[in-house]
Amino acid sequence: MTFFNDKKTNLSRRNLLKGLGACAALPLLGGIFPKSALAQAISTALSQFPTLVPAQKGILTGAHWGAFEAIVEDGRMVRVQPVADDPAPNDLIDMAPFQVHAKNRIKYPMVRKSWLEHGPGAKPELRGADQWVRVSWEKAIELVAGEILRVQTDFGPQAIHAGSYGWKSVGMFHNSRTLLHRLMNLSGGFTGYAGDYSTGAAQVIMSHVMGSIEVYEQQTAWPNVVENAELVVLWGVNAQVTLKNSWNIPDHEGQAGFKALKEKGTRVISIDPIYNETAKLVGAEWIAPNAYTDVAMMLGVAHTLYTEQKHDQAFLDRYTVGFDKFLAYLLGKDDGQPKSAEWASSVCGVDAKVIRQLALDMAAKRTMIMAGWGMQRQQHGEQPNWMLVTLASMLGQIGLPGGGYGFSYHYSSGGSPTAKGGILAGISAGNAPKNSPAPIPVARIADCLANPGKTIDFNGRKVTYPDIKLVYVAGGNPFHHHQDTNNLLQAWRKPQTVIVHEPYWTATAKHADIVLPVTTSYERNDLEMGGDYSQRYVFPMHQCVPPQFEARNDFDIFSAIAAKLGVQEQYTEGKDEMLWLKQMYDGMAAQARGARVALPPFNMFWESNNYISFPIPEANRQWIRHADFRENPLLNPLGTPSGKIEIFSNTVAGMGYADCAGHPKWYEPKEWVKSEVATRYPLSLNTSHPTQRLHSQLDNTPLRDKFAIADREAIMIHPADAKARGIAQGDLVRAFNERGQILVGALLSEDVRQGVVRICEGAWYDPAKPGETGSICKNGNVNCLTFDEGSSSLAQGNCGHMAQLQIEKYTGPLLANTAHAVPANGCS
Repeated sequence: MTFFNDKKTNLSRRNLLKGLGACAALPLLGGIFPKSALAQAISTALSQFPTLVPAQKGILTGAHWGAFEAIVEDGRMVRVQPVADDPAPNDLIDMAPFQVHAKNRIKYPMVRKSWLEHGPGAKPELRGADQWVRVSWEKAIELVAGEILRVQTDFGPQAIHAGSYGWKSVGMFHNSRTLLHRLMNLSGGFTGYAGDYSTGAAQVIMSHVMGSIEVYEQQTAWPNVVENAELVVLWGVNAQVTLKNSWNIPDHEGQAGFKALKEKGTRVISIDPIYNETAKLVGAEWIAPNAYTDVAMMLGVAHTLYTEQKHDQAFLDRYTVGFDKFLAYLLGKDDGQPKSAEWASSVCGVDAKVIRQLALDMAAKRTMIMAGWGMQRQQHGEQPNWMLVTLASMLGQIGLPGGGYGFSYHYSSGGSPTAKGGILAGISAGNAPKNSPAPIPVARIADCLANPGKTIDFNGRKVTYPDIKLVYVAGGNPFHHHQDTNNLLQAWRKPQTVIVHEPYWTATAKHADIVLPVTTSYERNDLEMGGDYSQRYVFPMHQCVPPQFEARNDFDIFSAIAAKLGVQEQYTEGKDEMLWLKQMYDGMAAQARGARVALPPFNMFWESNNYISFPIPEANRQWIRHADFRENPLLNPLGTPSGKIEIFSNTVAGMGYADCAGHPKWYEPKEWVKSEVATRYPLSLNTSHPTQRLHSQLDNTPLRDKFAIADREAIMIHPADAKARGIAQGDLVRAFNERGQILVGALLSEDVRQGVVRICEGAWYDPAKPGETGSICKNGNVNCLTFDEGSSSLAQGNCGHMAQLQIEKYTGPLLANTAHAVPANGCS
């Protein structure tokens, strides 16, 4: 639990001057120094910089799953070890050598045969099933640049969708998404996207309710929570899985926080259809509602608080607006139905006595509600977060030590105390040209491709879909993260050209026209922050091995394309990889100096194979979210129109959406246990994050041996549901609904509520008949079953956590899993 015991201090002025003097004579990048002399000079000076932490034996680098040292022998990465001060090393780092030396690496630039022979738009129905042709890099660059120029000239920037949404590899410079957007901005513009798949509904509604997106904000610091919280409610949270990874390189401090709760004996309640790993770790009490009914249960808790007079009216009066309008709905004055515990029980399937007791316990104790994101990846996904904030407001503990709510304790170690130092700034995407196209909601990409000219509502405005002719993907995998894969397969045939940068033959790469092989992060140099919220570390990401086969890094690829388009000088600004990294480091070091934290010059830092660990001020260990607002809401207003928490939003109400009113409420979803569709598909789907992957990343590694059943993605089934269908542990199962069908392996467990099944997202799409809509996915890609609709007219977020389905023991012909195979003519 390192966030409790960090004793790092700043340098004294005397040591600072001594340290800087020791390295003043070092040449830039050590270019003219012999390695031995440079190492000796660095060794002499490093003692003056206690913020530096040395590697033990390997080459420092990192990934979304942790910082580590790579052990390289004879040009191959053979193993890794975590950095010395990682409080919860992640075994996913062991897969780095398998990432570099994967059997399904894309070795050479490849072009789909029909496209190459007949030009853009040729036989799009063969995407995913066509033959491939190897071409030279010169030819590939010429083809890509020619397509960008053609589409810009003939159709305009709105016809290019440079989405590249996804968990690109870590590294502030080699940020593939930013590098692509930089090229597109310089070459005329493009249609981008708004929002994300992770929190699409929540970030929009929270901006109206709290004046901030909340879901990516720093949380009340863990030491404060552990010290002051008497009750922690985990609402749809499985942090032991999701905290393994971070957007930047993780500091893994969140795991220490949950461990501290357990050691202290803090009471924890987990509300989730699954008794998950985190609940087991902390010994939580388990409340398992019907899937997708969280809002109804929250309303039952709120009704109890009000009718038992356990709510904090003084807090509501001073810090919120619109409670009276919400109260009319809560008491049933609007629709004749009080949202009592009994009513909530009839919806969520939790006993009314349990709901009432939960309300009384939350009111009697200092309570921190930690909420996950899965419950907002549903139809009407705006409502759970809005209702949870309303519930927290009724408890009146927002801004108090250990109390209130948090939406990021399960993500990137939210609550890990913030350090004092500098922050890296990566390469910029530059400025969009004048009259650039408006972005589309990110989760509506298939709808956009399929329906050019269609107009939809989005957060108070109208969005008209452009006619997309060119899709360019770098650092993303839409055939993993997008819902209703068969619908996407149809929409994916509409563009004339699809270009993909990838290290591996993913489903997205297989459904492209031009595929360019790119390096993994271990085959290039970069810098990255460690600790998304703590901002505690700066890690060098040293190149560990040479680029494999003909792979190139994204910067070099885009620079070559920029040269063909006549904008190379603007693109590179005359700097190569190492000069960009030096510029990034120098900017960060200047900030650190302003915070009185000294760092060595870049060349010393880079050559030393050390990383930076910034000090954490004691005050930051007790930081409380919204404490300043609570102390004085007039001087510290929220970013809402009223400056307060908007339980009723005039802005949202003024939009007039039938599916998102001016206050939180229960909307019956189109698919749930009591819907009409449940008569045919009676099981409710839970699409959790995988324990041994990051979304679809690492699915092509030996980690599959830990989770695959019958060589497929696992489906967790309650024994009673399995018995009723003649399914036994380890059986091959067909899961299906009207949208698709998949093969999965049966995992029987009483840790799932009866009537609910869990399938982790991220299995690579592997249709039995490539290119054929509706073909069974042999690897268990769950998005073949989910539906592709916006959460509401407000946010247009995705509904990836929701679907009804049926299962049966599979008795069909034996189907080999080829999800990770190289296409027959893909130069294996």
